[in-house]
Amino acid sequence: MKNQLFICLSAFLFLFACRSGQNSAPANLAFEKITQTWHNANEPGFPKISAHRGGMAYDGYPENALETIQFVFAKTGAIIECDIAETADGQLVLMHDNTLERTTTCNGRISNRNWSQIDHCQLKDPNGNPTSFEIPTLEELLDWADDRGVLFTLDVKRGVAFEKVIATVRKFDYFDRAAIITYQVGDAMKVHQLAPEAFISVAIRNEEELRSIQQSGIPRDRLIAFTGTSAKSARFYQQLDDLGIPAILGTLGNLDQQAAARGNSIYQNFIRDGVDILATNRPLEAFSATYSPN
Repeated sequence: MKNQLFICLSAFLFLFACRSGQNSAPANLAFEKITQTWHNANEPGFPKISAHRGGMAYDGYPENALETIQFVFAKTGAIIECDIAETADGQLVLMHDNTLERTTTCNGRISNRNWSQIDHCQLKDPNGNPTSFEIPTLEELLDWADDRGVLFTLDVKRGVAFEKVIATVRKFDYFDRAAIITYQVGDAMKVHQLAPEAFISVAIRNEEELRSIQQSGIPRDRLIAFTGTSAKSARFYQQLDDLGIPAILGTLGNLDQQAAARGNSIYQNFIRDGVDILATNRPLEAFSATYSPN
C-alpha cells in the first residue's frame, strides 16, 4: 500500500550496500542496492530497528557516540535515533541530558558551556566507565553518514531551535534520510512550515492524536508515527498503513525488559502485528530476532 501511494518518492534512492572494513555490515545481511525511503518501511529489506540514543546497551559504547553509531550500524544497518543539544556558543552536539555529569567526564549544563570547553570531554559507557570517545557534533555525524545511506531520527532537545537543526540537515541535503522528531502537532506543523521537504516523526498514540494530525494539513507522505511505548492493536497499525504512515513502536523500557526476560521473539510479534520500526535500547538483539534475508 505505501509503495503504491508513494511511488513518486522513487527519486530518493540510495545505496544500502555491504561494505568492507571496520564499519562494514556482515556479508550475510544481503543489503544489496535496496531502494529505501521512509515510506518503503513495510517493504522487505527496510531496516526494522531504530537504535535509541544511537545504541546504549553495550559495554564500552556510550550513548550518542559516533563510535557507538558506527558499531551498531555495521552490525545491523539500523535507523539511528539521536539527541540534539546546543552549546552556549551555538554548536549542535549529540547529547541527551541537559547536564554533562551522567554521560561524560565533565560537568555543568551544556547550554552554559562553549564548545571549546567540552569538545575534550570523554564519554562514559552504560556502566559509567570513561571511554576514549568524545562528544560528536551533528555536522560530524551527517558528514560520516552522507555516503552510507544511514537513516536518522533527530530528537531536538528542549531549548534547541528547530530552525538550527533544519539548517544543518539542509546543508547536508539529508532531508530524505533524517526525520525530525516532534511530540506535539503544533511542533510538527512548525517543522513542516520551516521545511516542507522534511520527514517528521510525531506522536500518534491513539485515535484522537491521529485525527489531530490528519487535520493539521501536513501531507501524509511527510509523516512517521511514533505510537508510544506500549503495543497497540493490529487494527490501529493497519489504519496507519492504510494512510501510508509508517509506525514506530518504542520498545525501549518495559518491552525491551520483557524481551530480555522472556525471549527476543517478542520483537517478531510486534512486527507481525503491523509495526514497521522498533525503537529499542537493544538493537543487536532486536535485529537478530527480526532480520530475514528474504
